[in-house]
Amino acid sequence: MNNNIGVMQGRLLPKYQGRYQAHPVNYWQNEFEIAKNIGLDCIEFILDFNDAEINPLLKDGGAEEIKRISKETGVIVKTICADYFMESPLHSPNNKVSQRSQKAMMKLLEIAKYLNITDIVIPCVDQSTLDGKEAINRFVEKLQPLVCVAEEYKINLSLETDLAPLPFAELLRRFNSHRVTVNYDIGNSAALGFDPIEELNSYGDKITDIHIKDRVLGGESVVLGEGDVDFLIFFNKLKEFDYHGPFIMQAYRDEEGIDIFKKQLDWIKAYLNV
Repeated sequence: MNNNIGVMQGRLLPKYQGRYQAHPVNYWQNEFEIAKNIGLDCIEFILDFNDAEINPLLKDGGAEEIKRISKETGVIVKTICADYFMESPLHSPNNKVSQRSQKAMMKLLEIAKYLNITDIVIPCVDQSTLDGKEAINRFVEKLQPLVCVAEEYKINLSLETDLAPLPFAELLRRFNSHRVTVNYDIGNSAALGFDPIEELNSYGDKITDIHIKDRVLGGESVVLGEGDVDFLIFFNKLKEFDYHGPFIMQAYRDEEGIDIFKKQLDWIKAYLNV
């Protein structure tokens, strides 16, 4: 497979406020050089709800700085993980929250167009899960006007949900747009007990961004190859689809630094034959 291999922002740096899954305010720039040195192609930028106003994606001059550092290092930013919408769901029953999130998404689309972003990942998991018909209906209603903008800007709105394969496929059909796509998290799928064959049969042709990690059924992330992900079955099935998107390493990290990350990067590259 000749796909970009990248990393979720923060995975190569010291924790920010106790988290690896976060935009590392004030030292995010350092990750580009590290990514370059270990052979990564891209970084999936994170927009958190907290500190959103000082995130370079939304801050004055920030997008220009991202462009400059990307050009200097050769490490591109082609996808955004909008964790903002986990804390402030588009489908919130609180109109103030949902309207704020629609405005944030509109601004994010403008910046994404400027940066030549291909995908904005919208997480609908954990506290922003689509828990029932009413939540799904609100989500479709609030996202639909933004889909029209995404189509105009040629940007994918890549949904990550904890819906089972058939309900997820039905949600995608409701938008009737090639710009509403799937962010497939292989580790989360395993933790939920889903069958990757059924998932790919349901929407394999809609996947535009893949997160790589390993998890145990009903549990936490572990080192690649030590959890319940069947990587062989998944990658063999994926070959049936014309997947050109990136593989984003969201793999296990611990206090040992990035050595354990580099070992997992070598492990997944062997699977991808790169």
